[in-house]
Amino acid sequence: MRYLNTVYVTDYEARVKRSKGSLVIAAGGTQRRVPLEGIDAVVLFGGQMTIDAIAACVERQVRVACLRRSGAVRFVVGGPQRGNIHLRIAQHAASADAGRSMAIARSVVAGKLQSCRRLLLRWARDADPPVARALRTRAEVVTDRLGALASARHADHLRGIEGDAARAYFAGVGMVLADSPFPFLARNRRPPRDPVNALLGFAYGLLVTEVTGALESVGLDHQAGFLHRPRSGRPSLALDLVEELRPVADRFVVRTLRRRELGWDDFTVTPGGATYLSDEGRKRFFRLWERAKEQPMEHALLRRPVDRWAVPSVQATLLARHLRGDLPGYPPFVLPA
Repeated sequence: MRYLNTVYVTDYEARVKRSKGSLVIAAGGTQRRVPLEGIDAVVLFGGQMTIDAIAACVERQVRVACLRRSGAVRFVVGGPQRGNIHLRIAQHAASADAGRSMAIARSVVAGKLQSCRRLLLRWARDADPPVARALRTRAEVVTDRLGALASARHADHLRGIEGDAARAYFAGVGMVLADSPFPFLARNRRPPRDPVNALLGFAYGLLVTEVTGALESVGLDHQAGFLHRPRSGRPSLALDLVEELRPVADRFVVRTLRRRELGWDDFTVTPGGATYLSDEGRKRFFRLWERAKEQPMEHALLRRPVDRWAVPSVQATLLARHLRGDLPGYPPFVLPA
């Protein structure tokens, strides 16, 4: 059972302040009081948050994330660094060791590609014969790229293999969405040029905030990554774990659009052609996203269902156990078949 929730602030005129043990969110002439003990994160797209409110969140270990309209993370504020210093020393040593770093990066990419392959095959089971054959063909391409991971000797080679698989995979996504109101030809971003890319980027940004919080909760440094090399200001380790969870977001976006739970009125297009969720579209998206986070997912290693919201924490814990030497390798998350 889930007891904690995320608070989303989308009104650009909203003001968030602290009142005893609660946050008070004022917007549009109304006020909403949210007890701090009942939330795990505040996600801001607009408005103002007082220093006292931010401090109260930090004290209660409530994560505060500010996102751009595309879903890209502007910043994340958490509490004091937790966990054992020896764990972070081990993480930094593994990140600096080319062999160990490559092994973890290879596991992350392998988990992602396995999930992509399983999604293509699952979609093929429900498709008409011509589309089903095309989806299975693309699943074979992903399978071939999976087999090539063992031969990768450096990160650039690994990313090249992943890129080949991603092109075949997203071509399959376009086939699955062909009967939806939203055409999808290819992945694009910065800015997204169509509703599907807008939703994918938005969902990935939310995953970054979830994974960042999960890593900090177990005491890992979210900036010291393996697949994504450390770079000033970049949450490299968070981006690593997001890679293996991207298919989870992809499945959510495809399901949402095929069920027509979002429409053209939920998007806005700028004069330059960039496409974003509208204010109302974001609110609708959050409701769907939070509902999906409650759904259980079978975890192959644990051999039991885990609610989707808990998956980032499970993976952060498994990575910490590997870095401590309790597990011989890092076991990535893979969607069930």
